[in-house]
Amino acid sequence: MTLDITAAMNNARVLAEALPYIRRFAGKTIVIKYGGNAMTEERLKHGFAQDVVLMKLVGMNPVVVHGGGPQINDLLKRIGKQGEFIQGMRVTDRETMDVVEMVLGGLVNKEIVNLINQHGGRAVGLTGKDGGLIKAKKLLMKSRDKQDELIDLGLVGEVTEIDPALVALLDTQDFIPVIAPVGVGDDGQSYNINADLVAGKLAETLKAEKLILLTNTTGVLDKNGNLLTGLTASRVDELIADGTISGGMIPKIDMALEAVKNGVKSSHIIDGRVEHALLLEIFTDAGVGTLIRNG
Repeated sequence: MTLDITAAMNNARVLAEALPYIRRFAGKTIVIKYGGNAMTEERLKHGFAQDVVLMKLVGMNPVVVHGGGPQINDLLKRIGKQGEFIQGMRVTDRETMDVVEMVLGGLVNKEIVNLINQHGGRAVGLTGKDGGLIKAKKLLMKSRDKQDELIDLGLVGEVTEIDPALVALLDTQDFIPVIAPVGVGDDGQSYNINADLVAGKLAETLKAEKLILLTNTTGVLDKNGNLLTGLTASRVDELIADGTISGGMIPKIDMALEAVKNGVKSSHIIDGRVEHALLLEIFTDAGVGTLIRNG
């Protein structure tokens, strides 16, 4: 067998570049919101699982929060129910809530757990109802058209409190928590909660080093289509004011900023369509997305 010395040297350079990041983030908590194409394409699903396992093996504490919108839509269609959205949020009646719990807490959660375990990890699936992890209340959303009007989305919730004890216990035993964004009210009612929101609040509560959002976009782009990174709160305000950041990116940016303002060291919006995007963002100098920090 002939040794390809060039390929071997490139591999060695990659490992050398990763070393300071491995040192810096050993023992740190990294909260990852897993969604988009990374959840639906087989190649990307396996790449994500491998990334998470490697993070754990080198001493980090990854915590995964996942969505599952397409899978929920598929099951609703199979039972003859049409999904309804208002301002991008799913209207959730009791029948839809049953589907949400089945899909997020069952089908999707267990698939992610199984993938991570297949690649050598020790994942444990949870919903926010387990161990009182995520306490919630009904979300009344402000109307974009009528500022004084509040919209009732049914059993859609917002986080009121996160109890980190169960996640912390799993971390100490080298398990990888995989969390479905379903919370529970004081009366025992289940609530469907936006996964980005849960990931952000969990990162704040756990005092995470990083919050990483996998999306179907390259990141935050300037008006010429160039990737922006190293953004501060003041710079983000400028980009929103001049229209550079608009539409569906604004809620993600707002949540990422809120996390860093509340103690998370940095937030990252990265392209989940890129294979091994997590490793590229965490362990390389260039990264593959937009980094946001307080300042």
